[in-house]
Amino acid sequence: MQGINGLNHTTQNLAGTVNSYEISTSTYLNTNSGWCAKVSVIVAGSTTGTIYDANSVATAVNGVRLAIIPNTVGIYTINMPVNKGIVITPGSGMIVAVSYS
Repeated sequence: MQGINGLNHTTQNLAGTVNSYEISTSTYLNTNSGWCAKVSVIVAGSTTGTIYDANSVATAVNGVRLAIIPNTVGIYTINMPVNKGIVITPGSGMIVAVSYS
């Protein structure tokens, strides 16, 4: 039974269990450790964005950069663990959706 539970937990991390939609400004999504699964760029914008492992939007630039969000419409797999929380900083004019757990 532990093996099945472990597999279920891994699957949830990879797919994400929570979604945030229509993010167009710097946003703090998760207050705990967890997993950033995917980002969907809905509107490309003119510059790239960034995903941080940080405690807040204000401290994101001092946090750990997990990924650069391309300014190209599409779905991108991140699959990175976070320790502090997830901060999404979309690029100029960019709109994204994020899946995380």
